[in-house]
Amino acid sequence: MNWFRENRFLGMFAIVTGICTLGALLFLWIAKGSWDEADARFTNTSNELRRLEGLAPYPSTENLRKMKVHTENYSSALAKLKEELKLRVVPVPELKPNEFQSRLRVAMNAVADKARASKTRLPEKFFLGFDEFASALPNETAAPLLGQELVQVEWLLNAILDSRVEAITAFRRNPKDESGPAQLPTATPSAAPKAPGTAATPAKLVERNVVEATFLSTPGAARRVINQIAGANQQFCIIRVLHVHNEKDKGPPREAAAESTTAVPTPVPAPGTTGAKPTPAAALNFIVGNEKVETTARIEIVRFAF
Repeated sequence: MNWFRENRFLGMFAIVTGICTLGALLFLWIAKGSWDEADARFTNTSNELRRLEGLAPYPSTENLRKMKVHTENYSSALAKLKEELKLRVVPVPELKPNEFQSRLRVAMNAVADKARASKTRLPEKFFLGFDEFASALPNETAAPLLGQELVQVEWLLNAILDSRVEAITAFRRNPKDESGPAQLPTATPSAAPKAPGTAATPAKLVERNVVEATFLSTPGAARRVINQIAGANQQFCIIRVLHVHNEKDKGPPREAAAESTTAVPTPVPAPGTTGAKPTPAAALNFIVGNEKVETTARIEIVRFAF
């Protein structure tokens, strides 16, 4: 104690050094415990990872049962959807080239008769869009598909004629490469053998028959045509492009509109006169709704190949 009093600075230094040493040892002991815990967790995780990597992947029994249930539900829903879509597609008939041409003439006469009944003008030499088959036969393999497309086109024209349009100014279908006129068979070189491992081209499940129609009608008739095409149940149609052109590019002048909307006052009979008939008011002059519109629609009639 006398030494501490005589060497106060050295004693305080020794006490502070001892406290710091004890604190450092305490922190070192805590860090050593944390490191041991982290090392043990890392070792367990590594062992579990190596164990999982060595196992064969296979779901548990419960997950496998759920997956089978989901697969069966999806298969049944897909089959139901396919059956519903098949009802909205005309079946492909078995036709020969000459039979298709005969059906084309019958359909042309039926459309012409219906157009005369509904007072609708048709284009000159109207072959329902099958102009290339007016005097030539299609290919043997393309005749059934053309027969299906003929039924679809005839249905579309009947929908337009039922709406009482004034005239069909243009009607064109986009023919496919395989629907050209029949040609003489020619010798074809033998197909080269496919390289092993070459995958076959998958068949298309959805095909489209594209038709472009232009008709002149009132706005109400144009709306009826669009509604019939969009809401058809026997065909699956998609209106890709719709262009409506009004024959009146400009609206009526403000002065004319004001005069047409002003009511004509009815003259009041003079007192003492009996039996005087009132003068009828002038007929209403509608500003819009009486003009004609030219509608051009690009329609895709979908065919499902399943």
